[in-house]
Amino acid sequence: MKKLVISSLVLLTACSSGTDTDDLQSFVSETLNTQRGRIQPLPEFQPYSAYVYSASALRSPFESPVVFEEMASQMDNAVDAPDESRRKEPLERYTLGELTLVGTLSKSESGALKALIKTFSGSVHTVEEGNYMGKNHGRIINISESKVDLIEVVPNGSGGWISRPHSMGLQASARSGN
Repeated sequence: MKKLVISSLVLLTACSSGTDTDDLQSFVSETLNTQRGRIQPLPEFQPYSAYVYSASALRSPFESPVVFEEMASQMDNAVDAPDESRRKEPLERYTLGELTLVGTLSKSESGALKALIKTFSGSVHTVEEGNYMGKNHGRIINISESKVDLIEVVPNGSGGWISRPHSMGLQASARSGN
């Protein structure tokens, strides 16, 4: 191990004793004598001026504007809340978009029309005036040969309920007998 350290020292001293470093010495002296660049000063800091929001007493832009005519029309359609304790009928499991009117039936003794309603799953149900269908408490108020009229009871967004009329027409394919 001693021999390795001694041989390393001899090699290092042999490499450093050369005079070929004159060009390196001249480069270092030239670099030290050249003018050095100036660093720009930091920009002047501007103090923060607080912004005063003067529209805080006005309506929030994230709330819908109150239109009195709309409120008045909603008050005209206002109804009592639907009876949640009422037993649900089979067609109240479907939205009105999943139901189609495919035909009507007439009983000769009473003359009242019954409607044939097809569900999205393909089953056909017979309904008459007073029956309910759709998820929004839709009650059938009139059945004609080509359409069924009903009134839905939907929330008005303010904690109350309003009535909304809806009609379901006979499909063109059902009228042609296909």
